[in-house]
Amino acid sequence: MSEKRQCLPKPKPLIEYFEDLPDPRMDRSKKHKLVDILVIGLCSQLVGGSGFSDMETFGRIREHWLRTFLELPEGIPSHDTFNRCFAAIDPYQFLDCFVQWVQGICPSLKGETVAIDGKALRRAVNAGESVPHIVSAWASENGLALGQVKVKDKSNEITAIPELLQALHLKGCIVTIDAIGCQKKIAANIIDKHADYVLALKGNHETMHDEVREFFADAVATCATQCADTVMKGTMDSHQTIEKNHGRIETRRYWQSTNLDWFQDKPLWKGLQSIAMVESIRTVKGKTSIERRFFLSSLPLDAKKLAKAVRGHWGVENALHWCLDVTFKEDDSRARTRNAAQNVATLRRIALNLVKKTPREKTSQRQKLLVAALDPDFLKKLLGI
Repeated sequence: MSEKRQCLPKPKPLIEYFEDLPDPRMDRSKKHKLVDILVIGLCSQLVGGSGFSDMETFGRIREHWLRTFLELPEGIPSHDTFNRCFAAIDPYQFLDCFVQWVQGICPSLKGETVAIDGKALRRAVNAGESVPHIVSAWASENGLALGQVKVKDKSNEITAIPELLQALHLKGCIVTIDAIGCQKKIAANIIDKHADYVLALKGNHETMHDEVREFFADAVATCATQCADTVMKGTMDSHQTIEKNHGRIETRRYWQSTNLDWFQDKPLWKGLQSIAMVESIRTVKGKTSIERRFFLSSLPLDAKKLAKAVRGHWGVENALHWCLDVTFKEDDSRARTRNAAQNVATLRRIALNLVKKTPREKTSQRQKLLVAALDPDFLKKLLGI
């Protein structure tokens, strides 16, 4: 594997992808170069900045350093210029720029779990408007954000997920989505991208949820009273994990079945090969709770592989959403004019990827931002310059 990676061509620098982004401004208003605006905005994120005023402040303090690799023909843009520019950029063109860059640094997602989930931008809202939501894709094993799409006004994640799927390179990966994404159209979109899916099944499909729940109740009971090897041969597989941490013991039992002869709607779910149940038994301070969750999947029979995908899904919460809020203060962002919220969200995810993929021994992500603010050489290293 390492020899194969060494033979891969060196990815194009991020700044070159920025240079390919179409400039939405009229020629007479192009006082500052678009690439300069994007790079200064990104640098501001990488040193712990938040809004457009922080971008201007960073630029003015580090102007001499920035001129070592940027042209800055008219000096540093004002915060209003940053705002207008990020509001005007086509978010889908910026997303395509982001996706192409990620494809360059992570050329294959084969076997990877790609978790898709939504997140609110709590302060990026005008009075009387609903809180905007961003749907993100997260590569669990590589620890990279792959892209995101803003949910359109007066809509929900069901409309945004297909747009995000269409933009991503997903061949060979396993896409996991919570219950809101358990839709026939979304399952078909994933199969059409030559990927597999594991979709959480909950009360939004009440009849199907009840049928799958009853199926596993009978199957697990049968396995408990008869020879499990005989019962599960060919159509059922199971896997178990046990975690002990800080006085908490959690046992997870994964059951997967390819016995779908009874499921009348099977032809309507493109690629559907199996159903699954996860039973979580938690014991904390002597008190035990049991939770059962159910899934539809295009994966063939392999409970251990399915378990890895189900567990990998939570990386989008713990490693992406949590980091965006705690490290990059996404919940505090006030960018909300036109396309600004989605474009600045893309910028934050680029910054997060740069921080995650740039090694620095015994340094947390938050500390990397501090080091970048104090050490221009490390900031250049993050940018890949």
